[in-house]
Amino acid sequence: MSSFQDPDFQALQGTWEQTSLEDSGVLNPVDAHTAPGAITTITGDRFEVKTVDGEVLLAGRFYLDSSTVPKRITWVDAMGDDVGKHLPASYRLDGDEFVFIAADESMPRPLAFSTGPGQTMRTFVRRG
Repeated sequence: MSSFQDPDFQALQGTWEQTSLEDSGVLNPVDAHTAPGAITTITGDRFEVKTVDGEVLLAGRFYLDSSTVPKRITWVDAMGDDVGKHLPASYRLDGDEFVFIAADESMPRPLAFSTGPGQTMRTFVRRG
């Protein structure tokens, strides 16, 4: 099944604000891809993260599969340190809350929602 036909794909469309970040076991560290109040917009299979001033922090594409346990999403950044890499992630989508945990490209896809070395977990709430 392609991402476009996946019900979660449709549910993810719109704007999201990150509410927490955990990186390699550290909660809410300094992060180059986010800023207070930054908004992530998902349009089709593309995402863009912008500051409140409109500066683009990150952008790219994603693929997802909600039929797996845990559900799978793969991020492909179009800018920054990870440009072109396929970052394996698992996600949870519950109404207006979206959580994903991603690993570095060479690592296995995370299966638990708790970070270890080389893993990043982000929590978002719907904003529109």
